[in-house]
Amino acid sequence: MTTVSDIMTRGVRAMAPSDSVVLAAQAMDELNVGAIPVCDGDKLVGMVTDRDIVVRGVAQECDNKSTRLADVMSRNLRYARESERVEDVLGAMARAQIRRVPVVDAQQRLVGMLSLGDVADKDAQDQDKVAASLGGISFPAQPDRSRQSRASGAAGGGQTRTK
Repeated sequence: MTTVSDIMTRGVRAMAPSDSVVLAAQAMDELNVGAIPVCDGDKLVGMVTDRDIVVRGVAQECDNKSTRLADVMSRNLRYARESERVEDVLGAMARAQIRRVPVVDAQQRLVGMLSLGDVADKDAQDQDKVAASLGGISFPAQPDRSRQSRASGAAGGGQTRTK
């Protein structure tokens, strides 16, 4: 039985809720990642993604320099415990349509991250499960049309405009 602890990535960069979205974006660029765990001390309290910064920050016209991660981060997170079976976590990831999860210990302290890439790279016996999880994760989501912005308009499908 392969556990999350066996294949997760350790030494993950985390940020504080009071850090700015600019600092997070710079860290994402430097680390070539799209998500960073947010911790209050050593306790996991959220996750911020490049999408969070764009959709909850930029699209809402927030000031990038004064907007904090606490303002845009996801708080209702899915996470894995380091002692869980990889197979169980892959199923949960597929159902939630997520590609990576923070990993915590028994005291809810961040100890790593687990991504589909980690499983594909380090756990040869779970290759079929990775493929199935990716299929579930990649199922197209429906757009949220509950709020309209100034960017709303008809879908054009790539039509060319003439002058």
